[in-house]
Amino acid sequence: MNNTSGHFITFEGGDGGGKTTQAAELVGYLRGKGFEVLETLEPGGTQQGEDLRDLLVRGNPERWSPLAELLMMTAARVEHVNRVIRPALAAGKWVICDRFIDSTLVYQGIAGGVDLSFIKQLQELACADSSPPIMPDLTFVLDVRAEKGLERATIRGGAARFEKKGTGFHQKVRDGFLALANESPTRMVVIDAEETFAKVWAQIESAMARHFNL
Repeated sequence: MNNTSGHFITFEGGDGGGKTTQAAELVGYLRGKGFEVLETLEPGGTQQGEDLRDLLVRGNPERWSPLAELLMMTAARVEHVNRVIRPALAAGKWVICDRFIDSTLVYQGIAGGVDLSFIKQLQELACADSSPPIMPDLTFVLDVRAEKGLERATIRGGAARFEKKGTGFHQKVRDGFLALANESPTRMVVIDAEETFAKVWAQIESAMARHFNL
């Protein structure tokens, strides 16, 4: 839990799962109920994060090593947590974030090969500051087969570095998210993202009702 007055929800999963679309739907849903909501993403959310995002998502798949990616992702997260997420939660807002720590564990750790214990230690530092570490109250894992996700990314015009890493890499990504969800079943809810938009949203809405009595 984030130990603040607001609520922190993240969307995770492989490329082509529809995270951005469903996160935006949740933002509208919560605002429709009268809540104050901050919509953000990683890497990004601050000018520093956007500058790093531009470096991370463009170019050849081998442009950066997984360790270099990890360090840039973590630098962006330090600024994002302290400048944006923590203040919003302290103000009682709902924070909806497209990707967070779980993506780092999966992309740079499980699929990229960087030691998971090192990643976890680094993320604790990135999210701690002077208060308890910021962690999501609820995480939606939008699960889609690697081949299907890459097909969707291609249709929408995806050309990001990570989407160019191939099916083998993205299968590790999918397996990694499912493994994390299995380890944290109270926080992470796996959503069948190969269903229609309406059916995917229905799964999310149902989970929101269970977790927050909405």
